[in-house]
Amino acid sequence: MTAPLSRDGLQELGESVFRPAEWQGAANTPLDADTAFNGFISTHVVFALEQLGLFAWFDAADRLDVPDYCWRRQLDERVFRQLLSAAEAFGYLDVRDDRVTPTPAWGDLRRKIGFFTWGVGGYHDVFANAATIARGERAFGKDVLRDEGMVALGSAQADMALMRNLLDEQIAALDFSVIADLGSGISERVCRLVKSRPGARGLGLDISASATALAAGTVERHELADRVQPICADVLDILFRGRRIEGADQVDVAMSFMFLHDLLVDPATRTDVIPALRKAFPHAHTFLLADTTVRPRGEKDTLPVFSSGFELAHALMGVPVYTREEYEDLFHEGGLHLRRTVPFGAPHTYLFVLEAQ
Repeated sequence: MTAPLSRDGLQELGESVFRPAEWQGAANTPLDADTAFNGFISTHVVFALEQLGLFAWFDAADRLDVPDYCWRRQLDERVFRQLLSAAEAFGYLDVRDDRVTPTPAWGDLRRKIGFFTWGVGGYHDVFANAATIARGERAFGKDVLRDEGMVALGSAQADMALMRNLLDEQIAALDFSVIADLGSGISERVCRLVKSRPGARGLGLDISASATALAAGTVERHELADRVQPICADVLDILFRGRRIEGADQVDVAMSFMFLHDLLVDPATRTDVIPALRKAFPHAHTFLLADTTVRPRGEKDTLPVFSSGFELAHALMGVPVYTREEYEDLFHEGGLHLRRTVPFGAPHTYLFVLEAQ
């Protein structure tokens, strides 16, 4: 039942799965007050600079002229210079009069910018209301909401920077003509996969109307209006409430990324989710299901990016999260054969490659 670890980090069902060293993280605990406070401010500065276009700018240029940039973007130069000054204090930029250049630390931020979009852009109100949620004065989904569009955008950014190549390796080995992405966000992933496979078609399903609206723009940008269909739909409606999606019975491969835990919230239907997925896509031969898992405790006294935010955000939302082993047991009980478990870019996140039986 076990199989050896391959050179590319894949692992068949069985023995312990390889975990990248980066997943240990570099933030030493306990975080002192200086680090904790400056970390809070720096995340907001990084998110602001992303929203103001600096990451895209430095993708194409090695320097920025402040007055020119402010003129191009119609920015308040005084405020913009203060953001640059803060970023310089954190070691991300080198600011000399009107000239700004990125430091070596900027590259790591670029790779991980999706986590900042997800955390600051998507979950700022959730984290800010942690005390009122704990006191029962406010509740997620009623008084406190996340920004669905920012969550979708942050997920897409992380997907492209950290997961894209890993997914492509798995997709390349599969035969499919129709692929469905559950919790597709802005449909960037499904568009890219369909575009790379001549003649293939795709369905992108997401509960968020704002994300689906952004997805329409993604499809148009990729010129795939005749091949990719974004659909605003609650996947739970499809699994348990009789909603039918045109084309679902033609899907060869169904996938979901950082979404499975949302389908497992209700303990009454938790063990029925995998069988219901198989029923909803009756001709799918492969399921690619990826999710972030609970960070193993009792290891090094360091923290990686994302894990603590992921676990706290879902606790505040009342959404349970799971260990890798719990997921693998769930798949087995639901009748899916686990081909392999792939470390999937973001800390303690895995891609489970599953075969319908």
